[in-house]
Amino acid sequence: MIELEQGGGGFKNNELIKELRQIINLKKDWSNIEDDSAVYDLGNQKLVFTTDAFIIDPIFFPGGDIGKIAVCGTINDLAVMGAQPIGLSLSIVIEEGFPKKDLLKIANSINQISQETQIPIVTGDTKVIDKGKLDKIEVTTSGVGLADNIINNSGCQPGDNIITSGDLGEHGLALLAYRFDYQTKIKSDCQPLINEINSVKNYLTSAKDPTRGGLAANINEIAKKSKVKIILDEKKLPYKKEVVALTNLLGLDIFNLPSEGRFIASVGQENTESVLNKLKEYNKEAKIIGQVEMGEGVFLKTKFNSLRKIEMPRGKLIPRIC
Repeated sequence: MIELEQGGGGFKNNELIKELRQIINLKKDWSNIEDDSAVYDLGNQKLVFTTDAFIIDPIFFPGGDIGKIAVCGTINDLAVMGAQPIGLSLSIVIEEGFPKKDLLKIANSINQISQETQIPIVTGDTKVIDKGKLDKIEVTTSGVGLADNIINNSGCQPGDNIITSGDLGEHGLALLAYRFDYQTKIKSDCQPLINEINSVKNYLTSAKDPTRGGLAANINEIAKKSKVKIILDEKKLPYKKEVVALTNLLGLDIFNLPSEGRFIASVGQENTESVLNKLKEYNKEAKIIGQVEMGEGVFLKTKFNSLRKIEMPRGKLIPRIC
């Protein structure tokens, strides 16, 4: 899988990925290369593999730091595919003069998540680059896992419900509030999702962790790959009042705000109640936010019962959030 974080260069994310894929085009026996992780069939099991690079401003933020988000992000990319992570790699590029105490603090955050999840960091690399040629630190993590069955982003079906494992957007707002010195109680939602997803994965028809591009990008990806129409309910949107207020103040699209410790999924109606009951053991804000129908696209059913199309994010996304 190749992901591109939108930057200031004017590239359109999906278009550039497609162009790169035309050049870097050898797939052999790998599948799902456009999902959160790539899959290799081992016969009785599937090997699941993913990688991600992290550059964040600020490096330390309410609820976490660059180390925590890197490890959680890779674990979650494997988990939403239905995989049990078995090992991660860690690569750190450090600007000359970066404080050792900050590096050790980041390392401790990485170790804490590794110990909590019992997912080891088994290999890695470290480089130091000349001062001024990097903005402090960059972290890249890769991960491998094993799955009996893959949760495909193309598996969403008409009649399914769309659910979230909790309120969304808190990671993006926590960083922005800290960056602009707004006083708020919002903290990043950054956390590993492996236990939550393991408890319900056999009932999910699709799943995504709404990181880059937030709900808008990820629900559109599910709808497009599954060839379905998804209608979200404005009355059930999964955002705290404080997140909504600060988003409006900053003039941002709330549907584009990233989360780093939540997932969205589609679930058959017959399994929705049991899935929500299980998820509420982890987060009481787990809820149904929409339904799946025949057709195509993603729409918001407003409080006036009109439909507004939710587009895939375009242009420059919020920089240095994940």
